[in-house]
Amino acid sequence: MVDEGASGLLPVAPRPLWQRALPVVVLAGITAAQLATPNGVELGYFLAAVPPLAAFAYGPIGTVVLAAVTFVGVLLPHTHDWYPHPGDVLTLAVVVVFSVVVAWVRQRRDHQLVTVRTVAEAAQLAVLPPLPDAVGPVRCAGLYQAAQRGTLVGGDFYDVREGPHGVRAVIADVQGHGLAAVGTVAALLGAFREAVLDEPTLPGVAARLDRRLVVDAGPDGHGELFATALLLEFPPHEPVVRVVSCGHPGPFLLRGRTAAELAAEPAPPLGLGLTDLAPPRELRVKLAEGDRILAYTDGVTEARDGAGAFYPLAERLAALAPRDGLTTLTEAVRDDLVRYAGRAKDDVALLALAPTDGHPESWAQS
Repeated sequence: MVDEGASGLLPVAPRPLWQRALPVVVLAGITAAQLATPNGVELGYFLAAVPPLAAFAYGPIGTVVLAAVTFVGVLLPHTHDWYPHPGDVLTLAVVVVFSVVVAWVRQRRDHQLVTVRTVAEAAQLAVLPPLPDAVGPVRCAGLYQAAQRGTLVGGDFYDVREGPHGVRAVIADVQGHGLAAVGTVAALLGAFREAVLDEPTLPGVAARLDRRLVVDAGPDGHGELFATALLLEFPPHEPVVRVVSCGHPGPFLLRGRTAAELAAEPAPPLGLGLTDLAPPRELRVKLAEGDRILAYTDGVTEARDGAGAFYPLAERLAALAPRDGLTTLTEAVRDDLVRYAGRAKDDVALLALAPTDGHPESWAQS
């Protein structure tokens, strides 16, 4: 049956065990109570509750089977004075037919739900596919949690791509969250992937993204379409990272047991048309072996605990960060955030990056 579960990232939840066991328990319990009840007290009428309960836990076949057992329980004489009236049998038959119809309709709706979820999952994964373990000479791991339940994509996004100027990464937070922001996310991702191949500098990539938002906002007169973004670049054969911030929080550099924020000079957010007038300044940071970079969106640092205090990522990151494993790092931050603030009310995105040691000669020369 469909409600036994489905594969994928957005599965249809199987019926709980208690829900599937409830009709059987009620049937067995009423039957046992009737057998233990003195003559003259009839409890068999309560068995009419079994088929409706079965309709919400099983498909039509399972409902028919339990209904047949219920009929047997009602028709068998439990006491010397028990003889079911034709009207009682007819009433039970109507209840059974109604229950089977409900089970059939529910199963069809479950099939439709599986189809809709499969299509939605495919569409969302086309917009934001899972990151590979490595892109060129850079290892990476991403973690995303949408604020809107049942979705894989919201107002935050990240991507890592290799181009002629090295490996470039983006993490951004667009206006709004949930499915309403997916169109803007798709447009910015497309612009970023093209800019990775065409633009020789990170400020040029930022200008391309800014222009994309300005153009998209123009036809509808939507003058408040904007996004914050952080761009990173790992040049080939060079142990450095270049960082550009467009109104976005700076990333953290994890080195050994320390975590320090990379203070990139913030430029205005994307979508205001200001990158051509005042291009963002690029921060260049020299890297050492074993360095890792963690970028995030403000859904992390703006999460609050019960007292209203913001999540102190800068204070807790060094203690959370394991020595190895980028996926372990992002999951450790996510788990600590949940313990601190519960389920996030805004989209949360984490992007961990680390250059590999594939070119030891370049490290030695720096």
